[in-house]
Amino acid sequence: MLNKEPKDILVSINSGTIIRTLLFIMLFIMLYLFRDLALIILTAVVLASSIEPITKWLMKFKIPRVLAVIIIYLAAFSCLAGIFIAFVPLVLDEVFAFIVMLPDYIEKIELWNPLAQSGFLSPTTIEGLSSGFSVADVVVGIRNTIASTFSSFWQTINNIFGGLFSFVLILVFSFYFAVQEYGIVNFLKIITPLKQESYVIDLWRRSQLKIGLWMQGQLLLALLIGVFVYLGLMILGIRYALLLALVSAFAELIPLFGPILAAIPAILIAFADGGTTMGLIVLGFFVIIQQFENHLIYPLVVKKVVGVPPLMVIIALMVGAKLAGFLGILIAVPIAAVMMEFFNDVEKGKKRLSEESK
Repeated sequence: MLNKEPKDILVSINSGTIIRTLLFIMLFIMLYLFRDLALIILTAVVLASSIEPITKWLMKFKIPRVLAVIIIYLAAFSCLAGIFIAFVPLVLDEVFAFIVMLPDYIEKIELWNPLAQSGFLSPTTIEGLSSGFSVADVVVGIRNTIASTFSSFWQTINNIFGGLFSFVLILVFSFYFAVQEYGIVNFLKIITPLKQESYVIDLWRRSQLKIGLWMQGQLLLALLIGVFVYLGLMILGIRYALLLALVSAFAELIPLFGPILAAIPAILIAFADGGTTMGLIVLGFFVIIQQFENHLIYPLVVKKVVGVPPLMVIIALMVGAKLAGFLGILIAVPIAAVMMEFFNDVEKGKKRLSEESK
């Protein structure tokens, strides 16, 4: 057999390739050095994109873009102020009442009684569970945690938004991005090579629409679930209905597991107050809410609009929380939506190439 000589592989590196590589490295270094500012800008972009559909809707009534954005911001701040004034005192009353009643709710004999009555656990097991830990220590620990949280309320807000100054910057940048209709597009034109410019801008416009619809969908989903839970618990006579409804609304940020975690306190309170029957009724109520959400609200409001699988949403939220805390959670799903758009384009390109090669 004749030995074939290996072919030489020539790699051509021109000055343009070197310059682009250096620029990419410099951009990566700049993003790392100014990652806090980059995070603020990303959050502002997400907020600006979230109000874009409403802005365009208002502009249909011949309202100038600047005035439309101002109306949206004033309406948002008015709603937040109204909610704060109307509901925060009630929620605080329920929180402190819940703290006072906490020892009764976590007494093991009381909590495990429904299981004993149903025959699921034997009396010996109940006794072992009751003596397994100190209820007093748990009560003291929870009370101290809640008390320290409310005593440092502004510090908590400070930690969530990375400082009051950062929060103000987010509002200012988001307002600027919302007012400047083509501000982000012009920025993308500056940093994108001419060859990929049209695709990058098209990708951004599609992603911007999805981000806006996703934010509206999440708010609508949280509102619907919160209202349904509040009305249901009020009808059933469960205490702390408003507090539990707010917990359920905020838990909608976490797909799949959030609603389950939010249902646990309500079910335990129902078992403690009304015994096995009421506990099972509340459990059934949350199962109905969960089925209603999974098969009707979520597919119509969120999944159909964004097109991001629930598993990817969970991974994105975990990564965002790990890297950037609360702001990371806020921008995790929008970034995942952009990535899904890009991956879908890559998949379409592969299919098109395979069809052309046939």
